[in-house]
Amino acid sequence: MNSNVKSFYRIYRPKSFDAVVGQEFITRTLSNQIASQKIGHAYLFCGTRGTGKTSVAKIFADAVNCENFKDGKVCGQCAWCQNPNKSMDIFEIDAASNNGVDAVRDLIESVKYPPVVGKYKVYIIDEVHMFSGAAFNALLKTLEEPPAHVIFVLATTEPHKLLPTVQSRCLRFNFQNVGLADLEKVIKGVFQNEKITADDAAVTLIAKEGQGSVRDALSFADTVAAYCGKDPITVAAINHVVGGLDAKVFQTLVAQIVANDAKGVRETVNQIFNSSTGTARIMAGTLTALKDAYVQQTNPRLANALRIFANLETTLKYANDPHGYFETAALVACGA
Repeated sequence: MNSNVKSFYRIYRPKSFDAVVGQEFITRTLSNQIASQKIGHAYLFCGTRGTGKTSVAKIFADAVNCENFKDGKVCGQCAWCQNPNKSMDIFEIDAASNNGVDAVRDLIESVKYPPVVGKYKVYIIDEVHMFSGAAFNALLKTLEEPPAHVIFVLATTEPHKLLPTVQSRCLRFNFQNVGLADLEKVIKGVFQNEKITADDAAVTLIAKEGQGSVRDALSFADTVAAYCGKDPITVAAINHVVGGLDAKVFQTLVAQIVANDAKGVRETVNQIFNSSTGTARIMAGTLTALKDAYVQQTNPRLANALRIFANLETTLKYANDPHGYFETAALVACGA
């Protein structure tokens, strides 16, 4: 597969339970259910974007149909595994673009018919919270009493929008944000495969950019790799891509706040806002520097500054003058 044609997150999408990152509890539970043939008729996968919901759903759909599933893996040899027409029994539905009652009625009509290739027909409904109220009501009866050959996997980033009656008919799994160490491991593996050179600090920065999402981290890695071309990936290169500032700038700001250096705070804030860095990255850099400093040295002023900037984060998203709000917060934090 050519990485020039497809993005990293598509090339390296996991194909087996053991390749899924950061969701060991879920993949182990599903594997055990399949092995013991205690498979539910409806599952609800909840979690933020890029945590593996759709990937696990696809792996699960493949695994329940394998004739010799063992040790968490499909056999690769049975009639199902060798069949090129698996899509006749695995249906992926995007509720964001097919959210009306007519789409659900078509689905309900489809479930009546037995699978063509495997043992089960699996319906993966992504962003299921986007279904209209009428669509949910139409789906309820089928969720209550589906045919024995049908399994539903509902995936959502916003489970609170689902009707309680829908949730109660599903086995729910909560996907967690993927940890930094796991994201770093994934990125290093991809770079090694793609023969891309990157220093450890750059890998860590890319992983942080993912904010718990494998897909976001790999998408960003893709962008940075394209920018760097054949050159090694460095922190400086990444900062250039995102319009970012070196962490030392934020560390300087924190030191000035602790030292009650109002003049220095103004100068550093001006430096920060004169760069091309977005306000979201400025807030992230500031909060990270404050947290790191507070861990190293418990200090009442740092605790106060953390509270001030944490409260500022939401305000800054909608502020007409983010520079002014940020500078005021910094000056208040330093006691000016």
